Amino acid sequence: MTTQVEHNRMANAIRFLSADAVEKAKSGHPGMPMGMADVATVLYTKFLKFDPKHPNWPDRDRFILSAGHGSMLLYSLLHLTGYEDFDLDQIKNFRQMGYRTAGHPEYGHGEGIETTTGPLGQGIATSVGFALGERIMNARFGDSVVDHYTYVIAGDGCLMEGISQEAISMAGHMKLSKLIVLFDDNGISIDGPTSLSTSEDHKKRFEAAGWDVQQIDGHDPAAIEAAIAKAKTTNTPSMIACKTEIGFGAPTKGGTSATHGSPLGAEELAGARKKLGWDSEPFEIPADVRDAWLSAGARGAEDFNAWGSRFEGLEAALKDEFERRIEGKLPENWIEAFNDYKKQITEDKPKVATRKASENVLEVLTKAIPEMIGGSADLTGSNNTKTSVQAPITADGGYEGGYIYYGIREHGMAAAMNGLALHGGVLPYGGTFLVFTDYCRPAIRLSALMNQRVVYVMTHDSIGLGEDGPTHQPVEHVASLRAMPNVTVIRPADAVETAEAWAMSITNETGPTVLALTRQNLPVLRTEYREDNLVARGGYVISDCDGDRQVTLIATGSEVEIAMDAQAKLKADGIKAAVVSLPSWELFDAQSPEYRKDVLGSAPRVAIEALSVFGWEKYVGDNGKVIGMHGFGASAPAPVLYEHFGITADALVKAAKELV
Repeated sequence: MTTQVEHNRMANAIRFLSADAVEKAKSGHPGMPMGMADVATVLYTKFLKFDPKHPNWPDRDRFILSAGHGSMLLYSLLHLTGYEDFDLDQIKNFRQMGYRTAGHPEYGHGEGIETTTGPLGQGIATSVGFALGERIMNARFGDSVVDHYTYVIAGDGCLMEGISQEAISMAGHMKLSKLIVLFDDNGISIDGPTSLSTSEDHKKRFEAAGWDVQQIDGHDPAAIEAAIAKAKTTNTPSMIACKTEIGFGAPTKGGTSATHGSPLGAEELAGARKKLGWDSEPFEIPADVRDAWLSAGARGAEDFNAWGSRFEGLEAALKDEFERRIEGKLPENWIEAFNDYKKQITEDKPKVATRKASENVLEVLTKAIPEMIGGSADLTGSNNTKTSVQAPITADGGYEGGYIYYGIREHGMAAAMNGLALHGGVLPYGGTFLVFTDYCRPAIRLSALMNQRVVYVMTHDSIGLGEDGPTHQPVEHVASLRAMPNVTVIRPADAVETAEAWAMSITNETGPTVLALTRQNLPVLRTEYREDNLVARGGYVISDCDGDRQVTLIATGSEVEIAMDAQAKLKADGIKAAVVSLPSWELFDAQSPEYRKDVLGSAPRVAIEALSVFGWEKYVGDNGKVIGMHGFGASAPAPVLYEHFGITADALVKAAKELV
């Protein structure tokens, strides 16, 4: 049993590694690590199930530092418990180029960092996905191999952000009992006391959402231990409000915002050493303290070995399936089922909205790929994201299903999908209207930053949605998503391209995909079956002309049909036009210069898209023309809107003739 003195020395190791690293960097946030060091010490020495020698062990507990500005807390813990990626050199070079110890924890920089937690609130919201991922995998594979907790340290900033309410509500409703939030209740934000900006009772918020709530002294190790032990016995998620002093130990700045986001300074740091009885020089850890921390890190080996024995005891088929899902590999038979479906739609030529075409291909994919977990932000019937094989995932009905009713929580849905992807074993997709990607944007950006395979099914993709009007008509959204690094945006033109877009989405292992899908019905334009995926090229000649082309018409989505009509009208007037479908700029830009030149040709170009014209000059050139939106839409039926804003075949013909 750890004595009070031993605990204090172990906690102080965190405090001074953190404060010294911030001091050396002359940048950072020492206050939170110093304040939460006691809580973190109890968590890592008494409860957290982890093994630094096997950092990606599937049944490890997940620790998420939602208050990511306090990153030195996490880095200190990883260093002290023996993670190879975080040696002392990493600690000494906090916030420096080329080191893993970035200003905020960045997923992929080093083992032990479960998720990127820069934007406040995203960490606690992502944790809902982690906890739900555990329940989903547990329902499939059982307690013997999936039985772990998700622990979160969150601060006032995380809980003030609106996304936290969506996360709290979802977790409570789903009764995610293996989710435990440790609230750093220090009453301080950057501007000063939180009383300047809020007077709400966070404990009552959590209670109202169905959480178990406790209030403790965050500097009392016995109280911390008892609270976490109790939280592990509840059948609801738990929040432990840990009353702490920010910058604990700092003689004049402790308990104030002065310790939040600035180095303590040499004099204050020396005073803290004296006050807490820490005699070691910067970055020096006494041997007994280092041994105690390494012992805490080593204790997980027994759990890991026991888990390994249980895993080996599984029947071969179940073991293989578990490994396949954790590794993110798709079942071998999915592509055969997919190609059979694609061949069928080239023959049947269904005239359907691409949102409906998406539903149809999902019927095939979710049968072949059971780890696909769908959902919608209360728009299931509009997004067409649920299939016949997907039962709802509910607290009362069980977590065996494949579909999540996220409610009207776009922020929370997107963050939870990141958590599901990061947890492993599931392939998440979820839908809302494209215009509401604004609500999903921070999480989409994190999907991209963390290279996560998350599929965003965004329907009602242009002014073509019609009567709901300009508040619901996404004009600038596709352009803004195209501007985001590592996001693949695909706006398919028909059912065949939609199927191919899905194939690209589920095989994209390095980032998220946004599918922009129509409300209005579109004819099948690709009527000849090809096994190769043309959408994978990003753009291709969908309809060529006889002889040398005089003009190239470029379009995406619903406007490809318009371009085909314009091509026929130009042909009747003796003008040779080729039509290029350009469903994904990102995929097209990744092709060879020779391929892109061959597709776009050397003739003048006209582009058409019922969205903002922003960015199209890249493809039409300085002398080309773009037909699209220069402002917001209006409320009217789609055909009326297209005519009103001049997004028509006649307008395309006129523009083409001016260039020929």
